[in-house]
Amino acid sequence: MSSDLPRTAVPLGITDPVERARAELKAALAAIEEKANVPKRAARATRRAQVSARGFADRNPSGAAVAVVGTALAVGVVVWGVVRLYTR
Repeated sequence: MSSDLPRTAVPLGITDPVERARAELKAALAAIEEKANVPKRAARATRRAQVSARGFADRNPSGAAVAVVGTALAVGVVVWGVVRLYTR
């Protein structure tokens, strides 16, 4: 098998039906594991968002500051609204 193939790929050129079935099963199980591993997927998405946010902050510092203040304001309003609804 080639080492540059993803874990979820079935290598070409397998002629033995049993080996082919095993390779397909292995690839299917790897795909299921990849799809079902929510913490790993969340960590990847968080890293992508951090890289994107840092790039945006490097390109546009004032826009990043406005985005941070706007996000903080939105979170504050949501928390205030939830607390107000809860205390009524």
